[in-house]
Amino acid sequence: MKNAPGRRGWAVWFTGLPGSGKSTLARAVGRCLEERGMPIIYLEMDARRKFYFPNPTYTPEERAQAYERFIQEAADLVSHGHGVLMDGTAHRLAVRSAAREQIQRFAEVFIRCPLDLAMAREQERPEGLVMAGLYAKALDRRRTGRQYPGLGPVIGVDVPFEEDAHAECVVDVAVLTPDQARDQVLQFLESWLK
Repeated sequence: MKNAPGRRGWAVWFTGLPGSGKSTLARAVGRCLEERGMPIIYLEMDARRKFYFPNPTYTPEERAQAYERFIQEAADLVSHGHGVLMDGTAHRLAVRSAAREQIQRFAEVFIRCPLDLAMAREQERPEGLVMAGLYAKALDRRRTGRQYPGLGPVIGVDVPFEEDAHAECVVDVAVLTPDQARDQVLQFLESWLK
């Protein structure tokens, strides 16, 4: 892989609960950066997981391996001078801390979203890279014991999301419109990338 000429690499990880709007926000920011002449590489954990593990089981062990590969992939791209937008829940603070240690120029954008809002948004998401109705199925499993094939621990229901008090940019989607959220991240990046 060739170095991006004359550029210093960097990575920004968009993180938050499933359904918080990570992908929507990361893509909106990416489009704006590219319109401004700044090429970026977009790494979406849900798509990369299917590449790393064609038939994912979402076990804690597999999740840890997937994030190790995700971080390594981003670190390699950054070392070659690329700007990388990482899109993945990464509910464990230790995972994002590992990225900080391995990626020379790294920042976290935390999408703060109340669980009830994330659940409502996720409920409307069609089946795709991620199983539809994650929260409803996880709550039903907790209540009835019913098992759903392919449904591992669900962040926000089965396991908590661990916030980083030192995240470089915190976007509160409960009070910001999508355009305001995008603009907040772009404003942060303008100063951070100088």
